[in-house]
Formats: sequence, structure tokens, C-alpha cells
Amino acid sequence: MPDPGYRVRGDGRVLPEEPGPGRKALVADVQRVAWPLWTEPGARIRRDVTELCRLQAARGLTVLGLLALGDESSDVAWLLGVQRLSGPRQERMYGAAAQVPPDVRKLVLANWGWALDGPLGGSVVAAFLAGGAYPSDGYAAAHATVTLLRLWERHPDLRPMVAAAWAATRTAADWVRAAETEGPVFTYPAKAVQKAGRPWVARLLHGENKIVNVD
Repeated sequence: MPDPGYRVRGDGRVLPEEPGPGRKALVADVQRVAWPLWTEPGARIRRDVTELCRLQAARGLTVLGLLALGDESSDVAWLLGVQRLSGPRQERMYGAAAQVPPDVRKLVLANWGWALDGPLGGSVVAAFLAGGAYPSDGYAAAHATVTLLRLWERHPDLRPMVAAAWAATRTAADWVRAAETEGPVFTYPAKAVQKAGRPWVARLLHGENKIVNVD
């Protein structure tokens, strides 16, 4: 077993160990998906975004688990495909995501709850997801930001899914930043209770089809 990739400070904050170059690159690589660029998203785009959210939540949690467990050697090629999750690959990713330690999972839940409860959640979520997906294409990133923000504003039922994708990938990115500065992992202020919505959100966040409590 690898050594744990973090320790918990006396005040409960998580202090990560700095991952190797390969794991740092993986954190960025899994953010690159084709968020839609249409600024007037229709029903088909909403379905596509739902599947991308499921993929990104699962991939983000899987990568976070590797970081938390200090795992620098496991093969990660299977994580890089952006096709719809299904079959054995889905179950493998769900299983890997379930291995995230409780102290680390609370970081994801805190971010997720904040995004759903705060007035700035949509703008923060949209900008991060789009920027990570199109890091060298400002035009595409801007259009994806608008699309995701309009979906957030007009379709509240999508918010738990988009927030889950953001919370998982954002926490992994903040893990790397914290390790590089030798500080604790940043999280937004936690909110006590949020409804998970779709069953896959509940499963990935370990709420199991019920209200998820971050306490």
C-alpha cells in the first residue's frame, strides 16, 4: 500500500503531500471535455451535459482518491476516454470513486453544497469547468461558460449534477495548488444539507439516494 497522500491538521484541515508530475498532469487532463458551446442550449444539449457531468464527477473523484491514497503507480489510461460511462468502465470508476477517504470526501461535499446554496455558485462553477475544458482557447471557454451558466439559471434540476462535476474536479485541482504551497486544501464554506437529485449523484457523493449531509 502507498503512504497516504495527506494528513489532517489539528483543526481538521487537510494538508496534502505534493503529487508527482504525472498525477498533476492527470488532474488537468481529466478537466478537458467538450462542454457545449451553444449559447441557447436545447433538450439534446441538456442530455449531453447530464452525461458529461456524470463522467466528470466520477473522474474527478477517482483522481482525488489516487491523490489522497498517494497512489503514483496505478495505470490511468482508462480514465482518459471521454465516452459515455457504461458497463464495466462505469462500475470500475464508481468503485474507485468510492475509495475516497472520508476526510477528503468532506471537501468535495463542502464545495458541492456551497455551489448549490450560494448566489455565486453558477458563475463560479461555469467559469471553472469551461476554463479547464478549453485552457488554450479563450473563445471556446467563453462560449462554454455562457452555455453552462444559462443551463444553471434556467434548469434548476441540472444544478446538483453540474455542481457535482465541478466539486469533484475543482477539489482535485485545489489539492495540487495546496500541495505546491504547503497549505491546506481550500474549500468554500460548507452548507449543511442538499438534495442529491439523480441517483448517480447520490451514489458518487455517498448519499445513496437520499439527502446528503456534509456534517
